[in-house]
Amino acid sequence: MSITFTDCAYRYKRRSRPVLTGFSYELREGLTVLLGPNGAGKSTLLRLGASVARPQTGRISCGTVPSTAREYRRLVSWMPQQIVAMAGLTAREQVAYCGWLKGMNRRDAWDGALGALGRVGLQDRAGERTRTLSGGQLRRVGVAAALVHGCEVLLLDEPTAGMDPTQRRVFRDLLKAAVDAGGLSVLMSTHDVADLADDADRVTVLSEGRVGFDGTTQGFLGHAPAGTPGSRHAEAAYAALTPRG
Repeated sequence: MSITFTDCAYRYKRRSRPVLTGFSYELREGLTVLLGPNGAGKSTLLRLGASVARPQTGRISCGTVPSTAREYRRLVSWMPQQIVAMAGLTAREQVAYCGWLKGMNRRDAWDGALGALGRVGLQDRAGERTRTLSGGQLRRVGVAAALVHGCEVLLLDEPTAGMDPTQRRVFRDLLKAAVDAGGLSVLMSTHDVADLADDADRVTVLSEGRVGFDGTTQGFLGHAPAGTPGSRHAEAAYAALTPRG
């Protein structure tokens, strides 16, 4: 399933500078990492894609068949930067509640919550209060909550921020496994140029509200200057594709 942005424009205030202007982009199936400096428009792009905000001009569609706003929101799920532990709820209850908010009935949401937690490696923590979980575990609960209703597109805004290297690696593996299970398109924004660069199917680089690069991971890494050490390829490629500030 893909999301297509066609000639979109968005600004937060009437007289403010537009964040996106004449923006067109297509998210394809698989895992795409969204890179870009602060202010590039990454969070805005994800909010528009999730239908949390609407463009002032242009069109956003999911797949090839026209859908209602309700159907669109069933197909597309969004995980914001901050995941809040709901007071008094267990991990399973929080995920089930999110499923119910997405239109699932209570029984399906309850049953689906356990499966969703299993997909992110937290089935054994299903009965624990979310406030007792670590930051990395709580973010995985956030992913389970985004997946519980059977979405086909998952939008993640800085999901690995604040994780230590081990937590980040676990999260990467879990996310890749969810994609490899079939049919899921993921767009994940990050500030870390090495974050998932080796695991992603595609890389998109956003700079000043425009797409500076959109292609395969190997194509992205190919922008690193000749002679760059292998461990620095992602960083060097990113530097080559973004303007110096």
